[in-house]
Amino acid sequence: MRTLSRIACLVLLTGLFIVPTAEARKKRIYVTIAPPAPVVERTVVSPSPGFVWQPGYYQWNGNSYVWTAGTWVAPPYANARWVEGHWVQSRHGYYWRPGHWVR
Repeated sequence: MRTLSRIACLVLLTGLFIVPTAEARKKRIYVTIAPPAPVVERTVVSPSPGFVWQPGYYQWNGNSYVWTAGTWVAPPYANARWVEGHWVQSRHGYYWRPGHWVR
């Protein structure tokens, strides 16, 4: 009986660590229509030294693709590098993989 109690506690504690990880993931939205070719943007002069250009991208609004213009941003930490977001084709359709900062 005591062993059963220990196993139950172990299972409960393990579940507490697993659930937040699963909840943190966002559900992918698949689009069956391919995104259009990116808009060729003219970049303006950086507003300040050290700023990084984040290129524009197409966003799915539920009915169609909508262009979001690129912008200059300050990196969140020293030596940060911006990895561009992009659309990924899979057997379910296209889904957006957002851009993010890396060291």
